Amino acid sequence: MKVSIIIPALDEEAILPRLLDSIKAQDFDDYEVIVADARSRDRTREVAAHYGCLVVEGGSPAAGRNAGARAATGELLYFLDADVILPPGFIRNVHDEMQDRFIDLATCEIKPLSDYQLDRVIHKLINLAVILNLWIDPKAFGFCIFVTKRLFDRVDGFDETIYVAEDNNFVKRASVFRPLHFLGSACVMVSVRRFEKEGRFAYVRKGIKLNLYRTFKGEIRNDGVVKYEFGAFDKTDRNENSDVLDKIERQLLKLEEHSRRYIRASAGRDLQKELRPHINEYSHLISDLDAYLGRRERKTLLREKWKNFFGPGKRKGGPA
Repeated sequence: MKVSIIIPALDEEAILPRLLDSIKAQDFDDYEVIVADARSRDRTREVAAHYGCLVVEGGSPAAGRNAGARAATGELLYFLDADVILPPGFIRNVHDEMQDRFIDLATCEIKPLSDYQLDRVIHKLINLAVILNLWIDPKAFGFCIFVTKRLFDRVDGFDETIYVAEDNNFVKRASVFRPLHFLGSACVMVSVRRFEKEGRFAYVRKGIKLNLYRTFKGEIRNDGVVKYEFGAFDKTDRNENSDVLDKIERQLLKLEEHSRRYIRASAGRDLQKELRPHINEYSHLISDLDAYLGRRERKTLLREKWKNFFGPGKRKGGPA
């Protein structure tokens, strides 16, 4: 077997078939699919079995990936999440590029399963951050990691004691032996459901906080720094009036929707009168954003961030 595709899953009955259909449509046959199920309460196991997947016992994402790797017979391990979709030629392109360039560890471009320009911009920034850090602080996401079985075994897989960012930890340890590469021949389509649940800017802000903590204090082994939920995308825990960034995000998305409607309906119409309220709204939005990101405000926020980052009463180097 050349390729083992490993998917940790929890309550993914509704979304898993999209990924499995995209796998079945590939032009590469020498692969197996392993679903590591974390005791789903829905029909995730039945769906996986229906598609011919090997189902193993999972747990946390790290535990599920390790369990899948133990059952794998492939030379290459593709770690994906249940909410991604593979474009045509993906399996072959990843396999061939890794073989041709003698690559043992890789990731690739991610693109959002979304029509919003805001989502595309955020994902471009994420891709750029991965590329710029390849030789400084290599990291990749668990839904998009490709590694040879020999290298995976050499670093003893994912660290199951890490609460969050176990994927970045794995890549960091593996890159000690083989460098991380950013493949040019493949991309993966990624769900934005976590963006929708937590808020786009809030999610990015949480990622920055997570990386700062890991840089200064080490790996995160409990939920005291950030909260992470494996699954549980069916309920919202956001305060819709939480802060100015959430407000700006909602308004940006609303403006995108208005723009689409106006473009579709613009033939033969004078839209100046209709657009005026939204132009005014955009002006107020830019004013709000300028105030939020103004020089004085940035300095204040920076001071508060470093003052409060590790929590009240905590000192650098103290217990996490």
